[in-house]
Amino acid sequence: MVKLSIVQFTPSFGNKQHNIDQIEALLGGNQADIIVLPELCTTGYSFLTKQEALDVAEDAGGESIAFFKRLAVKRKALIVAGFAEKDGNQSYNSALVALPDGNLRIYRKTHLFFREKFCFEPGNSGFFTVDHPFLDCSVGIMVCNDWRYPESARSLALMGADLIACPSNLVSTLWGIGMPARALENKVYVAVANRCGTETRTLEDGSLQNLTFNGGSVIYDFNGTPLAQAGKDENSVLTVEITPKLTRDKSFNAFNDLFKDRRPDQYSLE
Repeated sequence: MVKLSIVQFTPSFGNKQHNIDQIEALLGGNQADIIVLPELCTTGYSFLTKQEALDVAEDAGGESIAFFKRLAVKRKALIVAGFAEKDGNQSYNSALVALPDGNLRIYRKTHLFFREKFCFEPGNSGFFTVDHPFLDCSVGIMVCNDWRYPESARSLALMGADLIACPSNLVSTLWGIGMPARALENKVYVAVANRCGTETRTLEDGSLQNLTFNGGSVIYDFNGTPLAQAGKDENSVLTVEITPKLTRDKSFNAFNDLFKDRRPDQYSLE
């Protein structure tokens, strides 16, 4: 068994230290083996320009990365958290994977949403999985809007993911249909860490952009059934136990197997 936690809270836009303090306080004495936090959880979401995002983005020596690396080692946990990443003069909407052995991997969001296209570069890391160094569990990463593209979750499942961690800043309700489908169609656990709150920004024409994030963070089992789900507006940490090895037999009756029955020669995905 693996103990899995998701964290839901309301980040303060542009206030990195405050957000880090909130995360540390919320986790308290949490003893999960895997912890998933929201997208852009240390900065807030509503950037309007590339320069604005770049001004707060971090390279490998940044404070957010250092914080999560320390936390992962201290708690012996694999931590997935969204942050704004800097690479030279470019920024990415990224998710770090801090491992309890001190190692780090970074995923860059593949499918950008809304005004993200004006602020971040399209992700170029590709999808990948990470094995927990101390436990038998393989974790795949996607970020928020990646859920709309079934190829994202399917790619991770074909790579051997037992669990897909999805840091998110979700503003629609449609994901409540799509996310459990990603779990069911791939027979994997899916952990969606969303945020709550509203961010209001003034656009160039003087109008206001209000983005309200709808919480509801949830962990789905490999049949798409919620194991635990937060409310819309609450700061919370939800923890469940999962059994990764149960995802590896992809059969769903005596004659059908989700992956063995695939017929890629009949698909057109271009």
